[in-house]
Amino acid sequence: MSSSYPNLTTFNGLSFDCYGTLIDWEFGMHAHLLPLTTQLPASHTYNTNPPHAALRRLNALTSAHERAQPTLPYPEVLTTSLAELAAELSLPPPSPGALSAFGASPGTWVPFADTIAGLQVLKKHYKLIILSNVDNTNIASTTSKQLGGWPDGVAFDAMYTAQDIGNYKPALQNFEYLFSHAKQDLGVDFEGGDLLHVACSLYADHVPAKELGLRSVWISRGAEREGHQGIGGLTDEMRGKTSFEWRFDTIGEFADEVARQFGAQK
Repeated sequence: MSSSYPNLTTFNGLSFDCYGTLIDWEFGMHAHLLPLTTQLPASHTYNTNPPHAALRRLNALTSAHERAQPTLPYPEVLTTSLAELAAELSLPPPSPGALSAFGASPGTWVPFADTIAGLQVLKKHYKLIILSNVDNTNIASTTSKQLGGWPDGVAFDAMYTAQDIGNYKPALQNFEYLFSHAKQDLGVDFEGGDLLHVACSLYADHVPAKELGLRSVWISRGAEREGHQGIGGLTDEMRGKTSFEWRFDTIGEFADEVARQFGAQK
């Protein structure tokens, strides 16, 4: 059976954004916003539009710190931003314990329901790489426990973080680091057409991918649908700034298409 999608069988490696693409980033962040938002009046926009209004504001704060302080470790980006949000809302500052827990929380956030099974399929056909804006401690916890800590877990071939690179996506430096290290470490040559990038975030991943000529898959997680209120949707601002060639709602759907195309070659 022929596919209406472009050919996915010519690549040797897949690079993934992790949080938001493989891991349920919004759910994890929301859990640490609740102690703030529950102190606000029921009529506050952060309570009448939960959880996305507060998430968007926290995301704006973290993004600002990533741009202004590209070597600031990700746990400090998170804790500084949460404290700033509390101050904006004239709420008591979060306790040191709450801040510490937030900084270490990405490594505990759970995968989307389709992630593990989808990665198992993809691992049969490609080398798997993570390019993430978090720190080494959190990504190690995610890949060893959340994504690889049980019998059906999946091992990644390489992981490159903002801590390794000294900058945060969407900086082109992060992708250039990916290109050089994927070739050196794994023999996956971007210039030779070996590499395909897979991500949810249009701003952090697909905009720089277009600028660098990196072919990409958008895992939309529903963000293409009218009225989606999450982070990173296909807004008017993003239209024209990206050039992803494939769109799937989930990693599972992407993996199904990969299996279908490789199966058709037999």
